[in-house]
Amino acid sequence: MSQTTASITTAQWQQKRDQFVSKGVSNGNRSLAVKGEGAELYDLDGRRFIDFAGAIGTLNVGHSHPKVVEAVKRQAEELIHPGFNVMMYPSYIKLAEKLCGIAPGSHEKKAIFLNSGAEAVENAVKIARKYTKRQGVVSFTRGFHGRTNMTMSMTSKVKPYKFGFGPFASEVYQAPFPYYYQKPAGMSDESYDDMVIQAFNDFFIASVAPETVACVVMEPVQGEGGFIIPSKRFVQHVASFCKEHGIVFVADEIQTGFARTGTYFAIEHFDVVPDLITVSKSLAAGLPLSGVIGRAEMLDAAAPGELG
Repeated sequence: MSQTTASITTAQWQQKRDQFVSKGVSNGNRSLAVKGEGAELYDLDGRRFIDFAGAIGTLNVGHSHPKVVEAVKRQAEELIHPGFNVMMYPSYIKLAEKLCGIAPGSHEKKAIFLNSGAEAVENAVKIARKYTKRQGVVSFTRGFHGRTNMTMSMTSKVKPYKFGFGPFASEVYQAPFPYYYQKPAGMSDESYDDMVIQAFNDFFIASVAPETVACVVMEPVQGEGGFIIPSKRFVQHVASFCKEHGIVFVADEIQTGFARTGTYFAIEHFDVVPDLITVSKSLAAGLPLSGVIGRAEMLDAAAPGELG
């Protein structure tokens, strides 16, 4: 902790926060974190907290992991940001190779890197639209994909994410998603799956024609409207439907990725190979980095300069 930080009380930091930081940024805890180690945070007054949020799924290896700290120091001394579109550099290529190797599927893959999870989702949409030459985008009820205009349009929860921020992006639709806790009383999981799968199929009759849809974007485990795990049968049906109709199936692994569910990617639990995967959060252990990994022919649909 710096001397300057220590010389100001928590109450004074709170006052400064209220004076200089937008109230649109929420704050669940008004303590002031000054040190993090593993799963623990320490505030200015010496109190210890267990960080169950992990910066909202961003710190799967915890705060200030020694290997991460060493890597940051080493990289900062060598090179920070030349801009890959200006001059390539090794770490970008090595990371792309690594992620293409661990992503599900034996097909040829490529990757692109960006700054935030929302950017990754937006670029997955761009890639899908360019590849399919279609415009429609389908996400799911209770899903969360970001706060930019496109990803806010794809996000289900109106308050606090969408209320008063319209108009939203066009050609975005939300399909039904199973929630077994809220199934009708006395109904078996299998019967409930039948019902939701039928509702999903009907959605592509009543709401949008599959021939106009570029991509279906799914969180393998939803993390914003409750931690909701769909059945393997439902996820496999969605993937099969996409394949049948030439729709790009996108697994949004921004929060679920990098062993958060026990495998590198949550989609692996469902025995499904997505066309594209969006990643961020724990990809860089707290530093701003995101990416899209996927089928090489899809990543190459855009011409040089159209992605970045």
